[in-house]
Amino acid sequence: MSAPNTNVDKQKRKHRPVLIGLVVVVFFALIVFVLNMSFSVDGEGPLDAVITDDAPVLKNDP
Repeated sequence: MSAPNTNVDKQKRKHRPVLIGLVVVVFFALIVFVLNMSFSVDGEGPLDAVITDDAPVLKNDP
């Protein structure tokens, strides 16, 4: 059963701050994700290996 007295306009007004807050949080999380991915990619990875006779040695190894 549904509620007999529903005021859709009043419900829209009451839910507006919560929905705006959710949009702000998702937008902030997206910005943090993009910044994290852009700073974590530096161009050096496991494909930058130096091949020797014995075994591949990565540039970052001491």
